[in-house]
Amino acid sequence: MDATSAPHRIPPEMPQYGEEHHIFEMMQNLLEQLLIHQPKDPMQFMIEHLQRNNDHVPKIVILGPPASGKTTIAMWLAKHLKTNLLTVESLLAMGHSELAQEARQHYARNRSVPSLLLVRLVQERLSEEDCIGRGWILDGIPETREQAMMVQTLGISPRHVIALSAPDTVLIERNLGKRIDPQTGEIYHTTFDWPPEADVQNRLAVPEGIAETATVQRLLRHHRNIVRVLASYPSILKVISADQPCVDVFYQALTYVQTSRRSNAPFTPRVLLCGPVGSGKSLQAGLLAQKYGLINVCCGQLLKEAMADKTRQGEAIQPFFKKRLPVPDSLILKVLNLRLSQLDCMQRGWVLHGFPRDLDQAHLLDATGHKPNRVFFLNVPLDSVMERLTLRRTDPVTGERYHLIYKPPPTMEVQARLRQNPEDAEEQVRFEMDVFYRNSAELEEFYKQAVTLNGDQDPYTVFEYIESGITHPLPHKGP
Repeated sequence: MDATSAPHRIPPEMPQYGEEHHIFEMMQNLLEQLLIHQPKDPMQFMIEHLQRNNDHVPKIVILGPPASGKTTIAMWLAKHLKTNLLTVESLLAMGHSELAQEARQHYARNRSVPSLLLVRLVQERLSEEDCIGRGWILDGIPETREQAMMVQTLGISPRHVIALSAPDTVLIERNLGKRIDPQTGEIYHTTFDWPPEADVQNRLAVPEGIAETATVQRLLRHHRNIVRVLASYPSILKVISADQPCVDVFYQALTYVQTSRRSNAPFTPRVLLCGPVGSGKSLQAGLLAQKYGLINVCCGQLLKEAMADKTRQGEAIQPFFKKRLPVPDSLILKVLNLRLSQLDCMQRGWVLHGFPRDLDQAHLLDATGHKPNRVFFLNVPLDSVMERLTLRRTDPVTGERYHLIYKPPPTMEVQARLRQNPEDAEEQVRFEMDVFYRNSAELEEFYKQAVTLNGDQDPYTVFEYIESGITHPLPHKGP
């Protein structure tokens, strides 16, 4: 390729392939692992690492003061994510480990385990196949800055750190009512979470160290250490208030651990906005184009421009517009493919709305090679769409647009001459809404990683959600 003849056009398939298969992230993870482990045979190490295919397994640390519920949240996350939960108790119970035997002896004498021994025990457990293949959650480890530094030195690198917090008075009250099931390890509470089964109630035991004096001492120790521990994880830390229902804490934690860190990979946004008529697709597309320089591709406007420019496709489209008939998908695809193939769309990215409207059109768009990498569905109820559209009016004299509620005409004279677009008639709007929602389920199934948003709120709030979904990796939805 001659470097003096520019610009070179990169085929769209190349960056799409890189994004689809996460090539950049894969190479970045390989480099990180090489630098951490420094193997004697880098090539064999990389082959084995790729064969494990575990770059996205959970690697989570959950921290918090006594009675903050961290063990409960860790257990729920482990069950939901099908991963391994590691606690001090489970590490001490490892029967096959000489380190665990040594740690048990220390614990029997001092009711604690030396930091170095505990961290080595963690390292040994994480090297086992189930932790390598399914990931892990560390409950309450590291507890001190010293442990955090040891963990990092050994190359144990979590992807998400969650720190629970609550007022000390709340934690002391919680701790006094704590009970434990010796058979299952489940934690219960005499006030907030009492089991309904009588046999479970009868076998519940009072755990050690929940008296008020002991709890206060543990809280003081936690407060002394936690600030320096959290400083070790500034970019992957999420602080969640534990002074709320446990289920709410769990779902906030689950949402966080299902997000990915922002990638350094080159990224060209190809955004698709789907939604019924009146859902605000045009407004959101305009905001994205203005802020990020994306090409705003409105399918309906594109067809009108093709007719105005009297292109060959435009002349073929014109009879359908005159007779108010749907334009065939084949003609739409020709116009759309021509626009999305232009250099500005390929370099700057695009935001498409108005197409596809059903599953067949989605397959046709996919076949052209112009695959969106971000898809958003804007859901708006019928009543809100009716209010937005059926009350719109246009002044035929000035061309000014009004809304009878949100932007009423300034005078009665102007109001008397306002006209309604036939497309905003109630019957037409109901028909368009019905068509969209009949096809939306299949479209959402086709675009499996699509994000569904509530479009019935302030448009700038909706924009913030869309913007976050573009600038950050999408959460893993699982298989």
